[in-house]
Amino acid sequence: MTDSVDRLHAAVLAARTADPESSRTARLLRQGRAKAAKKLAEEAVEVVIDAVDGHKDAVVLESADLIYNLVVLWVAVGIKPQEVWREMARRERLMGLAEKLPKQPQPETEKRGKVVALETRRIRKR
Repeated sequence: MTDSVDRLHAAVLAARTADPESSRTARLLRQGRAKAAKKLAEEAVEVVIDAVDGHKDAVVLESADLIYNLVVLWVAVGIKPQEVWREMARRERLMGLAEKLPKQPQPETEKRGKVVALETRRIRKR
């Protein structure tokens, strides 16, 4: 799998300079990190919906889209696959490959903002 993702990463890097009229990847990268992140989130939601609905074939297709959009976001942010593979290896050494590391408190300078719902108002029916 890492070879496939490495090749995909190289192809996405090469597509950065392509014509955005003919390359969806170039167009997406030119739209910026926020757009790339939004596309990744959309694909993740599609995977979740298809998985909950039990549509195995659709989960496979949407998972490929999810991985593509993840790699596009990596390129937009400046992340190389090897950085992710190193983190995976570190985690495997600490907890085993199939376990997620527990969250550690972040230093005050690195804390993220609180995640809040974008829309909290309900639309009243008339």
